[in-house]
Amino acid sequence: MKTNNILMALAIVLASLILAFGFNKALSDFKTLERSVSVKGLSQKEVKADTLILPIKFTRSNNNLTNLYEELEQDKENIIKFLKEQGIKEDEISYNSPNIIDRLSNPYGNDTQATYRYIGTANLLIYTQNVKLGKSILEKISSLAKFGIVTKIDDYDIEYLYTKLNDIKPQMIEEATLNARNAAIKFAQDSNSHLGKIKKASQGQFSISNRDKNTPYIKTIRVVSTIEYYLQD
Repeated sequence: MKTNNILMALAIVLASLILAFGFNKALSDFKTLERSVSVKGLSQKEVKADTLILPIKFTRSNNNLTNLYEELEQDKENIIKFLKEQGIKEDEISYNSPNIIDRLSNPYGNDTQATYRYIGTANLLIYTQNVKLGKSILEKISSLAKFGIVTKIDDYDIEYLYTKLNDIKPQMIEEATLNARNAAIKFAQDSNSHLGKIKKASQGQFSISNRDKNTPYIKTIRVVSTIEYYLQD
């Protein structure tokens, strides 16, 4: 009877040791799996804008409304002729009906001292993928003054766009991922560890911005990938 009790006790102790060893090993393996490092990888690229949106405003003043419309129409024709001579295509030009202000019908007070009763402002819009040509037109547009055409182009109305982001996305994502992995490898080496598999990864949004305020036609594209890797001893 005593022998049986001793054997049973030994079996219980042995089972407990085996369970304890297994638990400690599982806990150690779990902790090993949970060791990780989170790194970020940047990809940045400079590109030239491939599309230009250029609004051109022009204004006339007159006391006769009919004459005002005729003058604005003539100005429009002259500006379009000028643009075509420079190389702009007809389907790259759009026109908005003029906005007319009657100074004598101003609800906040009539301007009876004004030289001209009516002021008309019209807009032409250039939408072209020939950015170089559009920039040259900006430099030459003032020459229309010899026809008595008063034009105005506000810098904040000009838009330079880059529309081929999808063409370079795969390359930039690959570069960002590689940079993140290199950073993780360096961290693992410095901590006497080995880099394991990816635990979690996320890709940031692509951003497009002007390189600086003086060169809005050059864009800076950025993307940051965040990747978490397991670390192994």
